[in-house]
Amino acid sequence: MKNLLVVILLSIYPIIAPLKQDSDQPEQLDWNIHFKGKPDNNSPFYALTAMTWKYSYASTVYRNRVEIKLQNEISIDKTRSWVKLDKVKTEESRQNLLHHEQGHVDIQYILYLEADRVLKNRTYSVKNYKAQISDLANQISAYFDTMQKNYDEETEHGSNHRMQERWDKIISDKMEESRAAGNSK
Repeated sequence: MKNLLVVILLSIYPIIAPLKQDSDQPEQLDWNIHFKGKPDNNSPFYALTAMTWKYSYASTVYRNRVEIKLQNEISIDKTRSWVKLDKVKTEESRQNLLHHEQGHVDIQYILYLEADRVLKNRTYSVKNYKAQISDLANQISAYFDTMQKNYDEETEHGSNHRMQERWDKIISDKMEESRAAGNSK
């Protein structure tokens, strides 16, 4: 069986705009809905899922304390996400590829949960809270960017089924942990 190769393109832009995530579950991928972009014929990969993370906040200072009201959103960029279904010959291979891509979306959802928890539950300095929030957001972004890259490398872009199963468990455990941590606050 040919090795299936996929890659994730992460676009993580902190943008100041009122945005929020409405779902308590990660969005479930569908080839016909989420992959509207033109495939890159020069790419060795069979699919690309483009996603964004955006956050904004309103701040108030009261009695020398900063409180923030965070708005946080993740989304799938359907016009930049693509798949080469003509290269994936069997239905089982298509499902395996979609499953791998779903792992990227699930990791992005964990980023959403963690960003929400971490950014909301900090004590910020009145003097430099904007820089502190920006630094934390950049750290969160870098952590999950590394996680996405490790996911692709270790699963060999979904073609190493043993490692894919291992990562499925890692992602599931991390999502459960993030939900529990968010609910305890």
